[in-house]
Amino acid sequence: MTTVLDISGLSVRIAGSPIVTDVDLRVDAGECVALVGASGSGKTVTARAALGLSAAGSAVRADTFTVAGLDVRAFSERRWRQVRGARVGYVGQEALGALDPLRPVGREVADTLRLHTGMRAAERVDAVRDALAAVGLDPDTATDGRLAGTLSGGMRQRALIAAATVGSPSLVVADEPTTALDAGVAVTVMEQLRAAQRRGAGLLVITHDLGLVAGWADRVVVVHEGRVVEQGPVAAVFDAPRHEATRALVRAARRGLAPAARAGASTADADAPAVVAARGLRRDFGGVRALDDVSFALDRGRVLGVIGASGSGKTTLARVLLGLETPDAGTVELDGGAWVPLAERDRRPRRHRVAAVVQDPGATFDERWSVERVLADALSRGTARRATGPLAARVDDALRQVDLDPALRPRSPLTLSGGQRQRLAIARALATDPEVVVLDEPVTALDATVQDAVLTLLERLRDETGVAMVFVSHDLRAVRRIADDVLVVHEGAVVEHGPAASVLEHPGHPVTAGLLRAADRLASGPAA
Repeated sequence: MTTVLDISGLSVRIAGSPIVTDVDLRVDAGECVALVGASGSGKTVTARAALGLSAAGSAVRADTFTVAGLDVRAFSERRWRQVRGARVGYVGQEALGALDPLRPVGREVADTLRLHTGMRAAERVDAVRDALAAVGLDPDTATDGRLAGTLSGGMRQRALIAAATVGSPSLVVADEPTTALDAGVAVTVMEQLRAAQRRGAGLLVITHDLGLVAGWADRVVVVHEGRVVEQGPVAAVFDAPRHEATRALVRAARRGLAPAARAGASTADADAPAVVAARGLRRDFGGVRALDDVSFALDRGRVLGVIGASGSGKTTLARVLLGLETPDAGTVELDGGAWVPLAERDRRPRRHRVAAVVQDPGATFDERWSVERVLADALSRGTARRATGPLAARVDDALRQVDLDPALRPRSPLTLSGGQRQRLAIARALATDPEVVVLDEPVTALDATVQDAVLTLLERLRDETGVAMVFVSHDLRAVRRIADDVLVVHEGAVVEHGPAASVLEHPGHPVTAGLLRAADRLASGPAA
């Protein structure tokens, strides 16, 4: 069998510090290998090293390092550019920042063909149309000039998959390929990657989703603190894990499948207004209705899960609730008072009462700020740049609350792993003691152990403080665990709304039933 990635003795040091040490990794043609481990374990550093994309200042060494049959140890960046796209396709972790928002989607996907093949323009268009259709996007996007910035997060991820596979590479490296996707689209994406595998490509999938690994991967490699601690066939490793790091991941994944015990009654005063009340929200974008007569009320101490397919309007709803988007019709009240629509100067005195954790944490941090300054700014409501005295202790407490080491205080958020950045975003959101938190995919980028820790934290905060939460997610396991009620959105409209247990166990609408079937399909793997 042809080996498309063969690495032995890989070590990566950044600024002199060892990040990855003595890693061996092999992917054969037609094989899917999953690389798993806790956030910060070295998964993404290993994957990027395999593509010649190590960060500036990195020192990369390997005893053996071949990609698609080429010894790449002495490759220059120019030589790597000739390999990436042509022989290796790459899907990065944060889809929202990976595409130029001002470039047409068709051109983004066609770049590989333009740079690495002798195809004529008409042939490239046909190939791009096929690649877009294969991942569930409109084939006309190949030529209609639609900009990448107009796509939802899930649509951008699908466009990245199309760009990575359109050139029929020997190896596809996918870092969290289903992170931003609902289960239905995730299945479509994995089927497209599986199709590349059937054509002979090797797949290296970096993911925190052990259910996806169990369903789709042939072998799994577990990384812990920069070293490979366990590897082998998926069933053998997951059924009888030998290393504690693997056992911890498996335990956390299994815990996340079941809803936690709830306190039951809401902490809200029966006579008090709902903390958030939306009435008749409508929002149009260029003739497309993103929200269509959306209404709901949320009491203190309650969690509302919002689910739906990618592009269904979930994120638009979150932005309206935060006052970042003005609806074309309808209102949002906060504690019985006007909130949306309202001039920002009138909202500002109450802005700290509504917090947010958005889908792409990396884009929300100023690269010039340290972790300490991010939290000092939030805790002081914008009055402090440095954490000294009592404020320093509060910064440390905020980091520990989301399972981050206070030693990270001087670091730039952009040097943290994706999971660490998400935890920092949650810490920042909670720092103002809000009455309501709008969370858009808050555990999407986290490994199973950290997902469990964050969900446990959110459950405790809900029960102890009475904070209300709007939990927007495509991860039905996370929604099932934390939500009291569920709102199902389809093409901007609410198609089902009720208690979480009832909606998710006995769906009353075909859209909800379809989402649940897709989630089961994603975990069960490809059809025979």
